[in-house]
Amino acid sequence: MRSTILRFCMLVLLCLFAESAVAHAQAAQSPPQGSQAPAASQLAQKPGTQLITLDQAIQMALEHNHNLLAARTTIQQNEAEEITANLRPNPVLLGDSQFLPIFQPHNFSADYLDNTAQFDIAVSYLFERGKKRQHRLQAAKDQTAVTRWQVADNERALTFNVAMDFINVELAESTLELANQDLKSFQETVDITEARYKAGNIGLDDFLKMKLQLLQFQTDVAQARLARVQGLSDLRQLLGYEQVSADYDLAGSFDYQPMKGGLEDMQATALKSRPDLQAAQQGIAAANSAFNLQKAIGKRDVTGQIDYTHLSYLNDVSLFGSMQMPIFDRNQGEIKRAGFAITQAQQQQLNVNGQVLTDVRDAYEGWQANNEVVGLYRSGYLDDAQQSRDITDYAYKRGAASLLDFLDAERSFRATQLGYRQALASYLQALEQLREAVGTRSLP
Repeated sequence: MRSTILRFCMLVLLCLFAESAVAHAQAAQSPPQGSQAPAASQLAQKPGTQLITLDQAIQMALEHNHNLLAARTTIQQNEAEEITANLRPNPVLLGDSQFLPIFQPHNFSADYLDNTAQFDIAVSYLFERGKKRQHRLQAAKDQTAVTRWQVADNERALTFNVAMDFINVELAESTLELANQDLKSFQETVDITEARYKAGNIGLDDFLKMKLQLLQFQTDVAQARLARVQGLSDLRQLLGYEQVSADYDLAGSFDYQPMKGGLEDMQATALKSRPDLQAAQQGIAAANSAFNLQKAIGKRDVTGQIDYTHLSYLNDVSLFGSMQMPIFDRNQGEIKRAGFAITQAQQQQLNVNGQVLTDVRDAYEGWQANNEVVGLYRSGYLDDAQQSRDITDYAYKRGAASLLDFLDAERSFRATQLGYRQALASYLQALEQLREAVGTRSLP
Protein backbone atom coordinates (compact mmCIF):
# COMPACT_ATOMS: atom_id res chain seq x y z
CA MET A 1 0.00 0.00 0.00
CA ARG A 2 2.82 2.37 0.93
CA SER A 3 4.67 1.69 -2.32
CA THR A 4 1.50 2.40 -4.31
CA ILE A 5 1.02 5.73 -2.60
CA LEU A 6 4.70 6.57 -3.15
CA ARG A 7 4.45 5.81 -6.87
CA PHE A 8 1.31 7.89 -7.10
CA CYS A 9 3.05 10.84 -5.46
CA MET A 10 6.02 10.52 -7.78
CA LEU A 11 3.67 10.47 -10.77
CA VAL A 12 1.90 13.62 -9.57
CA LEU A 13 5.24 15.38 -9.02
CA LEU A 14 6.47 14.34 -12.44
CA CYS A 15 3.34 15.71 -14.11
CA LEU A 16 3.76 18.99 -12.24
CA PHE A 17 7.40 19.11 -13.29
CA ALA A 18 6.44 18.41 -16.91
CA GLU A 19 3.77 21.12 -16.96
CA SER A 20 6.20 23.62 -15.48
CA ALA A 21 8.92 22.60 -17.96
CA VAL A 22 6.64 23.05 -20.94
CA ALA A 23 5.52 26.46 -19.75
CA HIS A 24 9.13 27.48 -19.10
CA ALA A 25 10.22 26.27 -22.56
CA GLN A 26 7.40 28.08 -24.31
CA ALA A 27 8.21 31.31 -22.50
CA ALA A 28 11.89 31.02 -23.36
CA GLN A 29 11.28 30.50 -27.07
CA SER A 30 10.71 33.58 -29.18
CA PRO A 31 9.78 32.37 -31.72
CA PRO A 32 9.48 28.66 -30.74
CA GLN A 33 12.65 26.84 -31.60
CA GLY A 34 10.87 24.09 -33.45
CA SER A 35 8.91 26.41 -35.71
CA GLN A 36 11.75 27.58 -37.92
CA ALA A 37 15.47 27.11 -38.37
CA PRO A 38 17.65 30.06 -37.31
CA ALA A 39 18.44 32.51 -40.10
CA ALA A 40 22.03 33.03 -41.14
CA SER A 41 21.92 36.61 -39.92
CA GLN A 42 21.22 35.40 -36.37
CA LEU A 43 24.83 34.31 -35.95
CA ALA A 44 27.19 36.73 -34.26
CA GLN A 45 28.72 39.06 -36.83
CA LYS A 46 31.92 41.03 -36.64
CA PRO A 47 31.57 44.77 -37.12
CA GLY A 48 32.02 45.70 -40.76
CA THR A 49 31.34 42.19 -42.07
CA GLN A 50 30.16 42.17 -45.67
CA LEU A 51 26.67 40.65 -45.80
CA ILE A 52 25.36 39.22 -49.06
CA THR A 53 21.83 38.16 -49.89
CA LEU A 54 21.00 35.44 -52.39
CA ASP A 55 19.95 37.93 -55.05
CA GLN A 56 23.15 39.91 -54.52
CA ALA A 57 25.23 36.72 -54.70
CA ILE A 58 23.65 35.75 -58.02
CA GLN A 59 24.19 39.24 -59.43
CA MET A 60 27.83 39.27 -58.31
CA ALA A 61 28.43 35.90 -59.91
CA LEU A 62 26.87 37.01 -63.20
CA GLU A 63 29.11 40.08 -63.22
CA HIS A 64 32.40 38.71 -61.89
CA ASN A 65 32.59 34.92 -62.28
CA HIS A 66 35.71 34.32 -64.34
CA ASN A 67 34.47 31.22 -66.17
CA LEU A 68 31.36 33.08 -67.25
CA LEU A 69 33.35 36.12 -68.33
CA ALA A 70 35.58 33.83 -70.38
CA ALA A 71 32.52 32.22 -71.98
CA ARG A 72 31.12 35.64 -72.90
CA THR A 73 34.21 36.38 -74.96
CA THR A 74 33.08 33.66 -77.38
CA ILE A 75 30.23 35.99 -78.37
CA GLN A 76 32.75 38.72 -79.16
CA GLN A 77 34.85 36.21 -81.09
CA ASN A 78 31.84 35.25 -83.19
CA GLU A 79 31.02 38.89 -83.82
CA ALA A 80 34.58 39.35 -85.08
CA GLU A 81 34.04 36.40 -87.41
CA GLU A 82 30.99 38.21 -88.79
CA ILE A 83 33.30 41.03 -89.86
CA THR A 84 35.58 38.53 -91.58
CA ALA A 85 32.65 36.80 -93.27
CA ASN A 86 31.39 40.08 -94.72
CA LEU A 87 34.72 41.10 -96.32
CA ARG A 88 35.06 41.20 -100.10
CA PRO A 89 38.12 39.69 -101.81
CA ASN A 90 41.12 41.99 -102.18
CA PRO A 91 42.16 43.02 -105.72
CA VAL A 92 45.50 41.68 -106.89
CA LEU A 93 48.18 43.97 -108.37
CA LEU A 94 50.46 42.35 -110.94
CA GLY A 95 53.54 43.66 -112.74
CA ASP A 96 56.26 42.25 -114.97
CA SER A 97 59.20 43.30 -117.15
CA GLN A 98 60.28 41.31 -120.21
CA PHE A 99 63.24 41.27 -122.62
CA LEU A 100 65.65 42.83 -120.17
CA PRO A 101 69.30 42.34 -121.28
CA ILE A 102 70.48 40.83 -118.04
CA PHE A 103 73.25 38.86 -119.76
CA GLN A 104 74.24 41.71 -122.11
CA PRO A 105 74.55 44.55 -119.68
CA HIS A 106 76.26 46.72 -122.32
CA ASN A 107 72.89 46.90 -124.15
CA PHE A 108 71.24 48.66 -121.19
CA SER A 109 70.25 52.09 -122.35
CA ALA A 110 67.25 54.37 -122.26
CA ASP A 111 66.65 53.75 -125.93
CA TYR A 112 66.68 49.95 -125.44
CA LEU A 113 64.28 50.09 -122.50
CA ASP A 114 62.00 52.44 -124.41
CA ASN A 115 61.93 50.55 -127.72
CA THR A 116 62.76 46.88 -127.01
CA ALA A 117 61.87 45.94 -123.38
CA GLN A 118 58.28 45.18 -122.43
CA PHE A 119 56.58 46.33 -119.21
CA ASP A 120 53.18 45.17 -117.95
CA ILE A 121 51.08 46.23 -115.01
CA ALA A 122 47.74 44.62 -114.22
CA VAL A 123 44.94 44.48 -111.66
CA SER A 124 42.84 41.36 -111.17
CA TYR A 125 39.75 40.83 -109.03
CA LEU A 126 37.80 37.74 -107.98
CA PHE A 127 34.06 38.14 -108.60
CA GLU A 128 32.19 35.83 -106.22
CA ARG A 129 29.10 34.20 -107.63
CA GLY A 130 26.12 32.72 -105.79
CA LYS A 131 26.02 35.51 -103.16
CA LYS A 132 28.78 33.83 -101.20
CA ARG A 133 29.49 36.89 -99.06
CA GLN A 134 25.86 37.27 -98.03
CA HIS A 135 25.61 33.58 -97.14
CA ARG A 136 28.88 33.71 -95.19
CA LEU A 137 27.58 36.66 -93.19
CA GLN A 138 24.24 35.01 -92.45
CA ALA A 139 25.94 31.79 -91.34
CA ALA A 140 28.23 33.77 -89.04
CA LYS A 141 25.30 35.70 -87.55
CA ASP A 142 23.35 32.52 -86.90
CA GLN A 143 26.36 30.99 -85.18
CA THR A 144 26.70 34.08 -83.01
CA ALA A 145 23.03 33.71 -82.03
CA VAL A 146 23.66 30.09 -81.04
CA THR A 147 26.63 31.18 -78.94
CA ARG A 148 24.57 33.84 -77.16
CA TRP A 149 22.02 31.24 -76.08
CA GLN A 150 24.79 28.88 -75.00
CA VAL A 151 26.30 31.60 -72.81
CA ALA A 152 22.83 32.30 -71.42
CA ASP A 153 22.63 28.61 -70.50
CA ASN A 154 25.98 28.97 -68.72
CA GLU A 155 24.42 31.82 -66.74
CA ARG A 156 21.49 29.57 -65.84
CA ALA A 157 23.84 26.87 -64.57
CA LEU A 158 25.93 29.39 -62.63
CA THR A 159 22.82 30.86 -60.99
CA PHE A 160 21.80 27.38 -59.88
CA ASN A 161 25.25 26.58 -58.48
CA VAL A 162 25.35 29.86 -56.54
CA ALA A 163 21.91 29.20 -55.06
CA MET A 164 22.86 25.63 -54.07
CA ASP A 165 26.08 26.77 -52.38
CA PHE A 166 24.18 29.60 -50.68
CA ILE A 167 21.68 27.11 -49.23
CA ASN A 168 24.50 24.81 -48.10
CA VAL A 169 26.08 27.68 -46.18
CA GLU A 170 22.72 28.57 -44.64
CA LEU A 171 22.31 24.93 -43.59
CA ALA A 172 25.80 24.92 -42.06
CA GLU A 173 25.12 28.16 -40.16
CA SER A 174 21.75 26.91 -38.91
CA THR A 175 23.33 23.62 -37.86
CA LEU A 176 26.13 25.51 -36.11
CA GLU A 177 23.57 27.63 -34.27
CA LEU A 178 21.75 24.49 -33.13
CA ALA A 179 25.00 22.77 -32.14
CA ASN A 180 26.05 25.75 -30.01
CA GLN A 181 22.65 25.85 -28.31
CA ASP A 182 22.73 22.12 -27.64
CA LEU A 183 26.29 22.28 -26.34
CA LYS A 184 25.43 25.12 -23.96
CA SER A 185 22.30 23.38 -22.70
CA PHE A 186 24.05 20.04 -22.29
CA GLN A 187 26.99 21.66 -20.54
CA GLU A 188 24.57 23.04 -17.96
CA THR A 189 23.14 19.55 -17.50
CA VAL A 190 26.65 18.11 -17.09
CA ASP A 191 27.39 20.72 -14.43
CA ILE A 192 24.22 19.75 -12.56
CA THR A 193 25.09 16.07 -12.92
CA GLU A 194 28.55 16.73 -11.50
CA ALA A 195 27.00 18.50 -8.52
CA ARG A 196 24.64 15.58 -7.98
CA TYR A 197 27.56 13.15 -8.19
CA LYS A 198 29.55 15.10 -5.64
CA ALA A 199 26.47 15.15 -3.42
CA GLY A 200 26.20 11.38 -3.70
CA ASN A 201 22.85 11.36 -5.51
CA ILE A 202 24.17 9.47 -8.56
CA GLY A 203 27.01 7.08 -9.19
CA LEU A 204 30.31 7.66 -10.98
CA ASP A 205 29.18 5.55 -13.94
CA ASP A 206 26.25 7.86 -14.73
CA PHE A 207 28.44 10.93 -14.36
CA LEU A 208 31.08 9.53 -16.74
CA LYS A 209 28.43 8.60 -19.29
CA MET A 210 27.18 12.16 -19.19
CA LYS A 211 30.68 13.59 -19.68
CA LEU A 212 31.39 11.25 -22.58
CA GLN A 213 28.16 12.32 -24.25
CA LEU A 214 29.43 15.92 -24.12
CA LEU A 215 32.10 14.92 -26.66
CA GLN A 216 29.42 14.37 -29.30
CA PHE A 217 28.09 17.90 -28.87
CA GLN A 218 31.59 19.38 -29.05
CA THR A 219 32.23 17.36 -32.22
CA ASP A 220 28.98 18.59 -33.75
CA VAL A 221 30.06 22.19 -33.20
CA ALA A 222 33.47 21.62 -34.80
CA GLN A 223 32.00 19.85 -37.83
CA ALA A 224 29.33 22.51 -38.36
CA ARG A 225 31.93 25.28 -38.09
CA LEU A 226 34.12 23.53 -40.69
CA ALA A 227 31.16 23.05 -43.06
CA ARG A 228 30.31 26.75 -42.78
CA VAL A 229 33.88 27.90 -43.50
CA GLN A 230 34.26 25.56 -46.48
CA GLY A 231 30.84 26.52 -47.83
CA LEU A 232 31.65 30.23 -47.69
CA SER A 233 34.97 29.57 -49.42
CA ASP A 234 33.33 27.60 -52.26
CA LEU A 235 30.66 30.27 -52.71
CA ARG A 236 33.30 33.01 -52.81
CA GLN A 237 34.97 31.31 -55.75
CA LEU A 238 31.71 31.41 -57.71
CA LEU A 239 31.07 35.06 -56.88
CA GLY A 240 34.48 36.18 -58.08
CA TYR A 241 37.21 35.65 -55.52
CA GLU A 242 38.60 39.19 -55.68
CA GLN A 243 35.17 40.81 -55.33
CA VAL A 244 34.33 39.38 -51.90
CA SER A 245 36.06 40.08 -48.61
CA ALA A 246 37.55 37.15 -46.74
CA ASP A 247 35.25 37.59 -43.73
CA TYR A 248 31.98 38.00 -45.63
CA ASP A 249 28.77 36.34 -44.48
CA LEU A 250 25.28 35.68 -45.72
CA ALA A 251 22.15 37.68 -45.03
CA GLY A 252 19.04 35.62 -45.53
CA SER A 253 16.26 33.66 -43.93
CA PHE A 254 16.81 29.92 -43.86
CA ASP A 255 13.11 29.17 -43.76
CA TYR A 256 10.30 27.49 -45.61
CA GLN A 257 9.26 29.19 -48.85
CA PRO A 258 5.81 28.11 -50.05
CA MET A 259 5.32 27.76 -53.79
CA LYS A 260 2.20 27.21 -55.85
CA GLY A 261 2.14 26.27 -59.48
CA GLY A 262 1.05 23.52 -61.82
CA LEU A 263 3.32 21.19 -63.75
CA GLU A 264 1.80 22.07 -67.13
CA ASP A 265 2.30 25.80 -66.61
CA MET A 266 5.93 25.26 -65.64
CA GLN A 267 6.58 23.05 -68.64
CA ALA A 268 5.04 25.65 -70.95
CA THR A 269 7.22 28.35 -69.39
CA ALA A 270 10.31 26.18 -69.74
CA LEU A 271 9.67 25.65 -73.46
CA LYS A 272 9.73 29.43 -73.89
CA SER A 273 12.57 30.39 -71.54
CA ARG A 274 15.12 27.55 -71.42
CA PRO A 275 18.27 28.89 -73.16
CA ASP A 276 19.58 25.46 -74.09
CA LEU A 277 16.35 24.80 -76.01
CA GLN A 278 16.62 28.20 -77.66
CA ALA A 279 20.20 27.35 -78.63
CA ALA A 280 19.06 24.06 -80.16
CA GLN A 281 16.32 25.80 -82.13
CA GLN A 282 18.76 28.43 -83.34
CA GLY A 283 21.10 25.60 -84.27
CA ILE A 284 18.63 24.50 -86.94
CA ALA A 285 18.72 27.98 -88.47
CA ALA A 286 22.52 27.92 -88.33
CA ALA A 287 22.58 24.52 -90.05
CA ASN A 288 20.33 25.83 -92.83
CA SER A 289 22.59 28.86 -93.27
CA ALA A 290 25.62 26.59 -93.54
CA PHE A 291 23.80 24.48 -96.14
CA ASN A 292 23.00 27.54 -98.24
CA LEU A 293 26.61 28.66 -97.94
CA GLN A 294 27.90 25.32 -99.21
CA LYS A 295 25.56 25.50 -102.20
CA ALA A 296 26.88 28.99 -102.94
CA ILE A 297 30.45 27.73 -102.68
CA GLY A 298 29.55 25.22 -105.40
CA LYS A 299 29.14 28.14 -107.82
CA ARG A 300 32.39 28.81 -109.69
CA ASP A 301 33.83 32.31 -109.29
CA VAL A 302 35.08 34.53 -112.13
CA THR A 303 38.46 36.26 -112.07
CA GLY A 304 38.70 39.44 -114.15
CA GLN A 305 41.98 41.15 -115.04
CA ILE A 306 42.98 44.34 -116.83
CA ASP A 307 46.54 44.78 -118.12
CA TYR A 308 48.46 47.83 -119.29
CA THR A 309 51.40 46.95 -121.58
CA HIS A 310 54.21 49.16 -122.84
CA LEU A 311 56.23 47.70 -125.71
CA SER A 312 58.31 49.87 -128.03
CA TYR A 313 56.12 52.69 -129.08
CA LEU A 314 52.92 50.75 -128.23
CA ASN A 315 50.83 51.28 -125.11
CA ASP A 316 48.08 48.66 -124.92
CA VAL A 317 45.29 47.66 -122.54
CA SER A 318 44.29 43.99 -122.36
CA LEU A 319 41.28 42.37 -120.66
CA PHE A 320 41.32 38.82 -119.31
CA GLY A 321 38.78 36.59 -117.60
CA SER A 322 38.97 33.10 -116.16
CA MET A 323 36.63 30.66 -114.44
CA GLN A 324 36.93 27.06 -113.35
CA MET A 325 34.89 24.61 -115.35
CA PRO A 326 32.62 22.82 -112.84
CA ILE A 327 33.02 19.39 -114.41
CA PHE A 328 34.27 17.34 -111.47
CA ASP A 329 34.26 19.47 -108.30
CA ARG A 330 30.94 21.16 -107.65
CA ASN A 331 31.28 20.96 -103.85
CA GLN A 332 28.96 17.95 -103.83
CA GLY A 333 30.45 16.41 -100.69
CA GLU A 334 30.14 19.50 -98.50
CA ILE A 335 26.61 20.20 -99.72
CA LYS A 336 25.58 16.67 -98.81
CA ARG A 337 27.30 16.87 -95.43
CA ALA A 338 25.57 20.18 -94.66
CA GLY A 339 22.23 18.57 -95.52
CA PHE A 340 22.85 15.82 -92.96
CA ALA A 341 23.88 18.49 -90.46
CA ILE A 342 20.38 19.99 -90.74
CA THR A 343 18.87 16.62 -89.85
CA GLN A 344 21.31 16.35 -86.96
CA ALA A 345 20.32 19.77 -85.63
CA GLN A 346 16.63 18.90 -85.89
CA GLN A 347 17.11 15.68 -83.95
CA GLN A 348 19.13 17.49 -81.30
CA GLN A 349 16.37 20.08 -80.96
CA LEU A 350 13.78 17.34 -80.43
CA ASN A 351 16.02 15.69 -77.85
CA VAL A 352 16.51 18.94 -75.93
CA ASN A 353 12.78 19.64 -76.11
CA GLY A 354 12.05 16.30 -74.47
CA GLN A 355 14.86 16.81 -71.97
CA VAL A 356 13.36 20.15 -70.90
CA LEU A 357 9.98 18.56 -70.22
CA THR A 358 11.67 15.69 -68.37
CA ASP A 359 13.79 18.05 -66.27
CA VAL A 360 10.75 20.07 -65.23
CA ARG A 361 8.75 16.97 -64.33
CA ASP A 362 11.60 15.45 -62.32
CA ALA A 363 12.27 18.72 -60.51
CA TYR A 364 8.56 19.20 -59.82
CA GLU A 365 8.21 15.71 -58.36
CA GLY A 366 11.33 16.28 -56.26
CA TRP A 367 9.92 19.55 -54.97
CA GLN A 368 6.62 17.89 -54.05
CA ALA A 369 8.34 15.06 -52.21
CA ASN A 370 10.54 17.42 -50.20
CA ASN A 371 7.59 19.70 -49.53
CA GLU A 372 5.73 16.75 -48.04
CA VAL A 373 8.66 15.85 -45.78
CA VAL A 374 9.04 19.43 -44.52
CA GLY A 375 5.30 19.55 -43.94
CA LEU A 376 5.53 16.47 -41.71
CA TYR A 377 8.15 18.12 -39.52
CA ARG A 378 6.17 21.34 -39.33
CA SER A 379 2.91 19.54 -38.52
CA GLY A 380 3.93 18.98 -34.90
CA TYR A 381 6.93 16.68 -34.72
CA LEU A 382 9.30 19.57 -33.99
CA ASP A 383 7.19 20.77 -31.07
CA ASP A 384 6.78 17.19 -29.80
CA ALA A 385 10.54 16.64 -29.80
CA GLN A 386 11.08 19.99 -28.06
CA GLN A 387 8.53 19.26 -25.34
CA SER A 388 9.80 15.73 -24.84
CA ARG A 389 13.35 16.97 -24.36
CA ASP A 390 12.29 19.81 -22.04
CA ILE A 391 10.14 17.53 -19.88
CA THR A 392 12.83 14.89 -19.56
CA ASP A 393 15.52 17.53 -18.94
CA TYR A 394 13.45 19.16 -16.21
CA ALA A 395 12.67 15.82 -14.60
CA TYR A 396 16.27 14.57 -14.82
CA LYS A 397 17.71 17.67 -13.19
CA ARG A 398 15.37 17.05 -10.27
CA GLY A 399 16.00 13.32 -10.03
CA ALA A 400 12.62 12.24 -11.42
CA ALA A 401 14.00 10.69 -14.62
CA SER A 402 16.86 8.31 -15.32
CA LEU A 403 20.02 9.16 -17.22
CA LEU A 404 19.01 6.74 -19.97
CA ASP A 405 15.67 8.53 -20.44
CA PHE A 406 17.41 11.91 -20.59
CA LEU A 407 20.04 10.81 -23.13
CA ASP A 408 17.38 9.16 -25.27
CA ALA A 409 15.24 12.31 -25.28
CA GLU A 410 18.30 14.44 -26.05
CA ARG A 411 19.27 12.24 -28.99
CA SER A 412 15.72 12.29 -30.33
CA PHE A 413 15.54 16.07 -30.06
CA ARG A 414 18.90 16.57 -31.78
CA ALA A 415 18.09 14.08 -34.51
CA THR A 416 14.71 15.71 -35.14
CA GLN A 417 16.18 19.21 -35.31
CA LEU A 418 19.01 18.13 -37.60
CA GLY A 419 16.60 16.14 -39.73
CA TYR A 420 14.34 19.16 -40.12
CA ARG A 421 17.21 21.40 -41.14
CA GLN A 422 18.42 18.89 -43.68
CA ALA A 423 14.88 18.41 -44.98
CA LEU A 424 14.46 22.19 -45.22
CA ALA A 425 17.74 22.50 -47.12
CA SER A 426 16.67 19.69 -49.47
CA TYR A 427 13.36 21.46 -50.03
CA LEU A 428 15.03 24.78 -50.84
CA GLN A 429 17.49 23.03 -53.14
CA ALA A 430 14.61 21.22 -54.86
CA LEU A 431 12.99 24.61 -55.36
CA GLU A 432 16.20 25.91 -56.95
CA GLN A 433 16.34 22.77 -59.10
CA LEU A 434 12.82 23.55 -60.28
CA ARG A 435 13.79 27.14 -61.08
CA GLU A 436 16.76 25.90 -63.09
CA ALA A 437 14.61 23.36 -64.94
CA VAL A 438 12.03 26.01 -65.85
CA GLY A 439 14.78 28.47 -66.82
CA THR A 440 13.63 31.41 -64.72
CA ARG A 441 13.67 32.35 -61.05
CA SER A 442 10.09 33.67 -61.32
CA LEU A 443 8.05 30.48 -61.31
CA PRO A 444 4.52 30.64 -62.73
